[in-house]
Amino acid sequence: MTILVTGATGRVGRHVVRQLLARNAKVRVLVRDPSKADFPAEVELAQGDFLDLDALRAAFKGVRTFFLLNAVAGDEFTQALIALNIARECGVERVVYLSVIHADRFVNVPHFAVKFGAERMIADMGFSATILRPAYFIDNEMTIRDVIVNYGVYPMPIGAKGLAMVDARDIAEVAAIELLRRDAAPGKLPIETINLVGPDVLTGTDVAALWSEVLARPVAYAGDDPTGFEQNLGGIMPAWMAFEMRLMAERFVSDGMLPEPGDVERLTTILGRPLHTYRAFATDIAASA
Repeated sequence: MTILVTGATGRVGRHVVRQLLARNAKVRVLVRDPSKADFPAEVELAQGDFLDLDALRAAFKGVRTFFLLNAVAGDEFTQALIALNIARECGVERVVYLSVIHADRFVNVPHFAVKFGAERMIADMGFSATILRPAYFIDNEMTIRDVIVNYGVYPMPIGAKGLAMVDARDIAEVAAIELLRRDAAPGKLPIETINLVGPDVLTGTDVAALWSEVLARPVAYAGDDPTGFEQNLGGIMPAWMAFEMRLMAERFVSDGMLPEPGDVERLTTILGRPLHTYRAFATDIAASA
């Protein structure tokens, strides 16, 4: 049957679509703006969003399994619950949900609390689900590339506990594998939660040292205080979102984003290959700088 991918034009969703197509799946994508959906011709487009009930019902027609990805938004929880309710109404009972690592612990951070709430609803509503809990995306670093390369500063306040940063390609490939596993199952499978992490736990000073090495010039860590981070974000996003990112950074500093024992080995087994590394990402950036 057709697999529906939401959030398909974003960093993770695009890779999910590619991974599904590479495995000969029939794919439909839900997109607000079809002009941004530059997918191969075999991908079916459904126009709409999570608050358009008729569009959702149409998108779920003929679908058994779907990938649920909600972007950070003021109404993110409402969007998630509507999508889950309409899916169940349409007889769709299999889902792979993109949550976040430590969703059950970092509940003072709004989008973590939202995702934990959505996880609970998935369980309570009886879905056959894989919950994917990624750590901080390596790909987020593209937003600070110029600061690192041109000013010699690593500005993200990630602290001294460390983050197991993960590549979006690894997230998407695990998602595709789980979507196909759920879709092919003869019946409902139990809920599983998978932490999506990178192979290395890196602190702020670790990352600055790594950039210094690959760029062959000094890069300093800007420190753990998130005040400047919030102020800079306030220039490019709503104040509430910048504050939310500050709250997340504070949890980076106080708790880190650390894998559980066996997470890396589990992912390596699922993928059948090593995980992408932060060093490889930084080396590619340095080569093009």
